Amino acid sequence: MTEEFIQPEDRRFPDVPADLSHGELELEERSSLRRVAGLSTELQDITEVEYRQLRLERVVLVGVWTEGTALESEASLAELARLAETAGSEVLEGLVQRRDKPDSATYIGSGKVTELGEIVVATGADTVICDGELSPSQLQQLEARLKVKVIDRTALILDIFAQHARSKEGKTQVELAQLQYLLPRLRGWGQTLSRQAGGRAGGAGGGVGLRGPGETKLETDRRRIHARIAKLRREIKAMGTVRATKRGRRVANEVPSVAIAGYTNAGKSSLLNALTGAGVLVEDALFATLDATTRRAETPDGRTYTLTDTVGFVRHLPHQLVEAFRTTLDEVADADLIVHVVDGSDPMPEWQINAVREVLGDIGSKHETAMPPELVVVNKTDAAGDLAMARLRHLIPGAVFVSAHTGAGIEELRERVAELIPRPDKELDVLVPYERGELSARIHREGTVLSTEHTDVGTHLRVRVKPDLASVLAAYTVDRTRA
Repeated sequence: MTEEFIQPEDRRFPDVPADLSHGELELEERSSLRRVAGLSTELQDITEVEYRQLRLERVVLVGVWTEGTALESEASLAELARLAETAGSEVLEGLVQRRDKPDSATYIGSGKVTELGEIVVATGADTVICDGELSPSQLQQLEARLKVKVIDRTALILDIFAQHARSKEGKTQVELAQLQYLLPRLRGWGQTLSRQAGGRAGGAGGGVGLRGPGETKLETDRRRIHARIAKLRREIKAMGTVRATKRGRRVANEVPSVAIAGYTNAGKSSLLNALTGAGVLVEDALFATLDATTRRAETPDGRTYTLTDTVGFVRHLPHQLVEAFRTTLDEVADADLIVHVVDGSDPMPEWQINAVREVLGDIGSKHETAMPPELVVVNKTDAAGDLAMARLRHLIPGAVFVSAHTGAGIEELRERVAELIPRPDKELDVLVPYERGELSARIHREGTVLSTEHTDVGTHLRVRVKPDLASVLAAYTVDRTRA
């Protein structure tokens, strides 16, 4: 399949070479703007902070270790550090508190908050990121005591999604997820929620023209957010109808569909490029691509199918995102095969596998149908050692081991996909006249040729084809010709 290139007249950067693909040009655009160290635009008064695209600088991470091993807790904090760096921040320090459960008031407990405050002052950090989802009261308590901005894991992931969304559908889905996250936390984002009307004359909360029941700013904001959420849901529903129509056309034409799912940064987009030459954005960052991309591909025997690159998953993926990206994730449930991509270079790949299967199970339960068959593909084998590969072969029997970067194993993957996707189920014996060469070409392109024999009057083929092509070939079946 030919790769799509940016034409010179379409390029926004005259210095960028003309043969860059869409993904490469987008990567150039992301790299063209970098934050200058030491320049901060953060508000000094945290009570004025509203939910917006976060501009993180120097951050301190904090997590609560409630279960599992110490290695697992450290891996969780290391992943949070990668998320923070993807959002554009510099990680200064990490702190883990061992507790049976997070503290209901301050998440990590009063004593640890004091210790955390000393670390914030010593390092000069302006943001604290918690490895969990904080309640509004926990946010308020931590910000009041630490005197810096505090965000949680969910807000961090939502910010990364907001930065990387490119299509209208992606931006709409991210905005919906952000508003759903913000709605119950309005009380925790400031103290300017005063009553707009009411009170007695001369009082602090009233005066001439302000008498009456009134409405707090909190109530006004909630009403506006509810209205915006309703509007966004209508837009996403309309986009879902368009996506379902396109998917319905492929189903009507019986084009098999393959969905690429996997942990974020496992190499899904790289694999899509290796299989189809799609030229989508590839970057060594978490959640680099969010927009679902569908491309046409062919099996080694010439059958056509579609490959769809879906949004990446992560441990504790915010439920707001799962709900907002429902129409995109439906591509996984409606596929004929799921290619589950695993990062072979990750020190704990079983974490990735369990996190992805947890989300896939949630999607399947929503559809109340069985999920499609799964083919596990271990990517980045060139970056993994022999010991790690031996462990993965034992851990995931039947998996395909590839490197999208070097191309190793790609042909084996193509063959495995060809074995697992549905085949045309109509078998015929046809005698195609030589003057109908375009019909023979269509048979080879859309069906499976089991045998070929050249006769005096035409080509005798035993084929397996789709019903629509079978109806076209009905006039050339061997039995009807003899009759």
